[in-house]
Amino acid sequence: MIKNIAVMGSTGSIGTQTLDVIEAYPEKFKAGVLAANRSWQKLAEQALKFRPKAVALGDEAFLPQLKGALNGTGIKIYIGQDGVIEAASLKENDVVVSALVGVAGLKPTVAALEAGKPIALANKETLVVGGEIVTGLAKSKGLPLLPVDSEHSAIFQCLQGQPEKSLKRILLTASGGPFRKTPKEDLASMTAAQALQHPTWNMGAKITVDSASLMNKGFEVLEAMHLFEVKMEQIEVWVHPQSIVHSMVEFCDGSVLAQVGRPDMRTPIQYALGWPDRLSKSWETLRISDCRNLTFEKPRLDDFP
Repeated sequence: MIKNIAVMGSTGSIGTQTLDVIEAYPEKFKAGVLAANRSWQKLAEQALKFRPKAVALGDEAFLPQLKGALNGTGIKIYIGQDGVIEAASLKENDVVVSALVGVAGLKPTVAALEAGKPIALANKETLVVGGEIVTGLAKSKGLPLLPVDSEHSAIFQCLQGQPEKSLKRILLTASGGPFRKTPKEDLASMTAAQALQHPTWNMGAKITVDSASLMNKGFEVLEAMHLFEVKMEQIEVWVHPQSIVHSMVEFCDGSVLAQVGRPDMRTPIQYALGWPDRLSKSWETLRISDCRNLTFEKPRLDDFP
């Protein structure tokens, strides 16, 4: 059966990479809904290429332009924040990818869960601000929250098939960002352009800047607490500049499992869309030579509080 995927935030970094995965598996996935906030031109281009049943645009000011671009296609247009929420909860959706930026992702995610839709979660702010609400709703509905963040996908993968209550702690990795070695006295003079030069990942602007300050890792600690029902003291953050080990899990017997791979977001996206199956495509093959010099260091908590 082909899964209809609703991509909430289709014009952003995660959204466009989700469409790469959908395009690579036309026999398994179809883009059923595409949603964006303001990027009407990119949304229109995607709609003309993927021919979803519907699109949603959060900013009503650009409705005339979007209507003109999609005239004659038969693609239904939902408009405004209420329209985005309605599109996320359409009965035809089989999986909803929550990739809208910031707190804007919370209400569509909740609406999709209330409609009984599994969530592929890329929007960590949804759990940062609404953790118990979202996880409680998913549990009450018997729905999976499938993490798309590479770190949380790694933890999720390591926990598959493991006995309940066997998790002891999570070792959450961080790249350290572009300012990992910048002296403390120079941090205040760093520019936005410098913050956007991430050494290993190709991501959207907000998450890249949050990564430069390690704020993103703070969000991910909170996300992990909610997703995996652990206490904060069960999570350790380690800076791993090579971004090969995406995270590790220690079990009650002292065994540690790690999930490793090249830094490519399409891999965890593909895992979430295909779950519980693993799909055959490898976006970037990991070579043993990539693992020769893996390092781990403690984060500079005083400099990146």
